[in-house]
Amino acid sequence: MKGGKSKTESKRGDAKLAVNKKGAPAKARKPAGKGKAAKDPNKPKRPPSAFFVFMEEFRKQFNKEHPDNKAVSAVGKAAGAKWKSLSDAEKAPYVAKSEKRKVEYEKSMRAYNKKQSEGPTGGDEEESEKSVSEVNDEDDDEEGSAEEEDDD
Repeated sequence: MKGGKSKTESKRGDAKLAVNKKGAPAKARKPAGKGKAAKDPNKPKRPPSAFFVFMEEFRKQFNKEHPDNKAVSAVGKAAGAKWKSLSDAEKAPYVAKSEKRKVEYEKSMRAYNKKQSEGPTGGDEEESEKSVSEVNDEDDDEEGSAEEEDDD
């Protein structure tokens, strides 16, 4: 069989293809060497939705009623079922709280963005200190070299 593939060679090729198919698609893979940008700890957190505002209160009540429950998933499932059973009128206070938090978040984001647009002030001071120390180091080197010349 000139030029033909044996059965083992074709199986190997299929196995390689099967491995590639099982892996994540090429679009989902991240390029090597590039990491996620670091988060700013001063950035305000996003406001919770109406459901999560409801969950804050529901979680306290559920834990009182079921003190032996350790599963977080059980609380979430029970809260989801309860939330679905609530009417729009019953959800209204949670929606109102959520909207109030959203307004506060928008204010804090405007202040945060304004602060970011002004630029970091602390970084400039550090750079200037470094440049001063580098200049001092150069001066020390020049003085040392002058002393050496005097010794000769």
